[in-house]
Amino acid sequence: MRMMHFSALAAVALGVTAMRHRPAAPAPVFDASIHGTVTFTGTPPKMREIDMSKEPTCAAQHPTPISFQTVVTGPDHTLAWVVVWVSKGDQVSDAPKETATFTQKGCEYLPHVLAMHTGQPLEIVNADKTAHNIHPMPRLNPEWNKSQPPGAPAIQTSYARPEFIAVKCNIHPWMHGYFAVLDTPHYGITGPDGNYTISGLAPGTYTLTAWQEHMGTQSQVVTVGASGNVAANFVFKAMPY
Repeated sequence: MRMMHFSALAAVALGVTAMRHRPAAPAPVFDASIHGTVTFTGTPPKMREIDMSKEPTCAAQHPTPISFQTVVTGPDHTLAWVVVWVSKGDQVSDAPKETATFTQKGCEYLPHVLAMHTGQPLEIVNADKTAHNIHPMPRLNPEWNKSQPPGAPAIQTSYARPEFIAVKCNIHPWMHGYFAVLDTPHYGITGPDGNYTISGLAPGTYTLTAWQEHMGTQSQVVTVGASGNVAANFVFKAMPY
């Protein structure tokens, strides 16, 4: 009787141990997406060429002078550097571990607009042979202003609160860009063709918001199915300065 009782207890114990070590169910993988094109009507402001003659090492990197990127247009009235993101209806998610990188090269910011998740690691790199002074100007996050000589280590930072942060260089006044700090991993940024895609969405109804630094923001509600690929276009009204 004692042997049988022991065997029964051992079986129960083995069962409990197996349950404790049972692998967790894999997280669901969602493949619904939203895509679209951002265009404009009206007359956009004409971007001025940038005079880098006071910084010869940067001017030499641009045999053809570059222009300011406040409004960048493409064929068929498309708009570049528009951030489109899920502003409502998304699930809470952890910040990605991948580092977002903002590079200073040729006395310009690459990319002009950098999107990242709140809490995501951010590094700022000086790839030029001249010093830069990086000055992000947030409203909700702490403000800082740091010098970065050529060859200096990357500046490591992150932002806890979502907002759009203008960035400038106090040494080279023509340099300006933006950090788009978002509380979602679901966003896209348009290129010159005006196109964006937001992938990996769960089925549901979302509010999408599009932001352009000169033309403001606009939103729309979109519903996606389990494996749907839904279109959502935006049209901004352009006005000269």
